[in-house]
Amino acid sequence: MEKDIKSVYIHIPFCSNICSYCDFAKMFYNHDMVLKYLKALEKEINEKYQNELIETLYIGGGTPSCLNIDELKVLFAIIKKINLSKNLEFTFECNVNDISEEKIAFLSTNGVNRISLGVQTFNEEILKNMHRSHNYEEVKSKISLIKKYINNINVDLIYAYPNMTIDILTDDLEKFLSLNVDHISTYSLIIEPHTLLSINNVSNINEDLDYLMYKTIIEKLTQNGFKHYEISNFARNNRFSKHNLTYWNNLEYYGFGLNASGYMKNIRYTNTRSMSNYLASIYEYEKEIITKKDKIIYELILGLRKIDGIDLDNFKIKYNIELEENKLIKKLLKENKLEIKNRKLKIPYQNIYVENEVLVELLDYE
Repeated sequence: MEKDIKSVYIHIPFCSNICSYCDFAKMFYNHDMVLKYLKALEKEINEKYQNELIETLYIGGGTPSCLNIDELKVLFAIIKKINLSKNLEFTFECNVNDISEEKIAFLSTNGVNRISLGVQTFNEEILKNMHRSHNYEEVKSKISLIKKYINNINVDLIYAYPNMTIDILTDDLEKFLSLNVDHISTYSLIIEPHTLLSINNVSNINEDLDYLMYKTIIEKLTQNGFKHYEISNFARNNRFSKHNLTYWNNLEYYGFGLNASGYMKNIRYTNTRSMSNYLASIYEYEKEIITKKDKIIYELILGLRKIDGIDLDNFKIKYNIELEENKLIKKLLKENKLEIKNRKLKIPYQNIYVENEVLVELLDYE
C-alpha cells in the first residue's frame, strides 16, 4: 500500500436524542452497546490501518460527546494506536448539552485541538422542531468554557428550515457572529428519506427563499471578516478545516466505524449501517473501484466546491493533462459556466449557488 493517507475519520453513532432532520447512522446512547461498538471499532482499525503518519483526525457522529469519561478513555486508548503527526488537526464533534469542564479538559489533554459544535439555530420554535434544546446564553457560556482549553472552534448553522424567515436567519447570524468563533459551516436543509421530517411529510422551502438566505449568509459573514472558502464554509484567521480540505482536494483518507466512508488505493468504500453486521466484523457495504477517468471527475466535482477552484498546474502534475484544453471544459468556459483566474479553474462566484448545474455536466467528462 502507498503510504500517503494522511487523514482519518472515526464515526461514533450514539446520540442522547435524535434530531428530526438527521439521516446519519445513529442510535440512542446505550452504555453496553457503546463498549461493544468500541471493541469492534478497535478491531477494524487494527485490521485496516497501515501506520501512516496522520495529519488530520476527525471524530464525528452521531454525537461523540454523549460518551462519558470512562467510555472516552476507551476510545482514546484506541486512538493512541494511530501514528499522529505533531502538527495534527484533531476535531471532535460536540453537542452543546454534553459539554462540561471535565469533558473539555479531558479532550484537550488527549490532543483534541478543534471542536465542532452543533448549534444549528437559536430560534426556540425551530429548535423544538429539530428535537434540540439549548439557548443563546447556554451556547455562549459553553463556548467560553471550551476556549479555556481549545481556541479552534467551528459552529454549524442550518438554514432553509421549514417556517424559517429571513428575519430569523438574520437574528441567528448576529448571534453566531457574537460567539466570536473562527469557523462557521452552513447547511441548507435537505429533507432526506427516513428522517422524522420526511416521515411527517414536511416539504423543502421555496427555492427563491433558499437562494436569498444563502446570499444573506455570504454577505453577513464576509462583511464580518470571514473568508468564503468552500460553498458552505467560512473561516477567519486562516482557520480552514484541514480535514475537510482532504475531501475537497480528492486526497485519500480512512473512514472507520458504522457507515463511515473512505478512499484508499483506487477504492472508495462505505461501511455498513447495520450495527449487528459491524459488530460481527462485516464492515463494508459498498465499494467502488476508481479508474483514472473517475478520479478526474471526482477531482473536478470536489475541487470546484472550493471558491478558489482547481489549480491547473497541480492538476497537470497529478494527471499529465492540460485541463483547459479538454473539449467539455472549453465548452463550459465559453458558456461562462467556468472561468480561469490566476491559473485556477473555478465556478464564477456569482454562479456559486447553482454550481450543481455545472457539476452535473462534468459527469460527461471524457
